[in-house]
Amino acid sequence: MKIISLSIDMDQYILQAAKLLMESFEHSWSTLEEARDEVMESLGSDRISRIAINDQDALIGWIGGISQYSGNVWEMHPLVVNESWRGQGIGSSLVKDFERKVAEKGGSTVLLGTDDENYSTSLGGIDIYDDLYGNVQNIRNLKNHPYEFYQKVGYKIVGVIPDANGYGRPDILMAKRVNVR
Repeated sequence: MKIISLSIDMDQYILQAAKLLMESFEHSWSTLEEARDEVMESLGSDRISRIAINDQDALIGWIGGISQYSGNVWEMHPLVVNESWRGQGIGSSLVKDFERKVAEKGGSTVLLGTDDENYSTSLGGIDIYDDLYGNVQNIRNLKNHPYEFYQKVGYKIVGVIPDANGYGRPDILMAKRVNVR
């Protein structure tokens, strides 16, 4: 496997990334064209867009990032790995590579949101306002939610946006410092 930058002239990988988005986030993009537009947006000058390619020259993962706060913070968006390649370190490798790129650009923090739209954590399906800090402190993974993956690669829960996706469906905000200036 190798990780490279995605660029505007890589039509085959742009299409593969769009298909991967649609397969992995089925409710986020209605059409392949919308997913392709998302990939194309990732190629802007204030972005990072990196792809993992296997030995057969197929895209198996993609990570993107958006500069925020004058480049001090980079939002990781998205991270996606082909389902048949998950659990093999591809996601971790993409995250590590992304963090290195953020640090090279002078960024100090990576921020991400990991939605709980399907009640996959103990924060889903409840009114977390009742005991916001207690609920976050005692979060449990009920259905293989990715927040534990991010914890394993060093991210901390730094906040929650209750009801971000409708009642009882929060967005869990996580961050990691990648560069101390």
